[in-house]
Amino acid sequence: MNNLIVDINADVGEGIGNESELLPLVSSCNIACGGHAGDNETMVKVIKEAKKNGVKIGAHPSFPDKEGFGRKPMDISCAALFKSLEDQTNRLLNHLKHANAALHHIKPHGALYNLAAKDERTANVIVELMKCFALPIYLYVPYGSVIAVMAQKNNIPIIYEAFADRNYNDDLSLVSREYSNAIISDSEDMFNHVYGMIKNKKVKTVNGAHIHIEAHTFCVHGDNPEAIKLLKSLRLRLLENNIQIL
Repeated sequence: MNNLIVDINADVGEGIGNESELLPLVSSCNIACGGHAGDNETMVKVIKEAKKNGVKIGAHPSFPDKEGFGRKPMDISCAALFKSLEDQTNRLLNHLKHANAALHHIKPHGALYNLAAKDERTANVIVELMKCFALPIYLYVPYGSVIAVMAQKNNIPIIYEAFADRNYNDDLSLVSREYSNAIISDSEDMFNHVYGMIKNKKVKTVNGAHIHIEAHTFCVHGDNPEAIKLLKSLRLRLLENNIQIL
């Protein structure tokens, strides 16, 4: 049987400071670039660590909301949001240029990511952002989302993303962090969660339903207190089941 290939990504540069342990365990990363977290010093440090480990680098722009860590939608005009996202991404791009590194993808953060999945107005801002870059840069998007459809219509290359450490509702939205069952913190539960999405293209929701899903990259949040332990276990179990991580 031929090996399956998946990507594992993590959000980094968010002030946790565990990148030296985290980045050897993933194949792509999303670097906070000043919206919800991240400063110049952190970006430079994380880029260096990502290059050292051969990890694909992505920008992780957010609503400009450091106080709330970008976890709630902001009442902001489309023009102001676009300008902020453009500034955040260009800030990371400048550091990548000095490090002789390339931008592989863009993945919106938190509330921006979730809102763009269902709101055309927000999704269009991100689509317009993607059009600013001449190089072929991927956009990480959830399967079946508004932003995925809009990006494809605008010939923007996408990669479907699912979350290894988050539970899902029946509509494929993530269970809110306000609920105790939002986050997966058991290694066996995480493996079964991810393996089902890879092998069967189905995710088991908190209501027990099995919903079709497509995913080629799986996120483990870097701020999960169990992230390192979970990633080590997940990598081992995937490799044991002939699933490569590249």
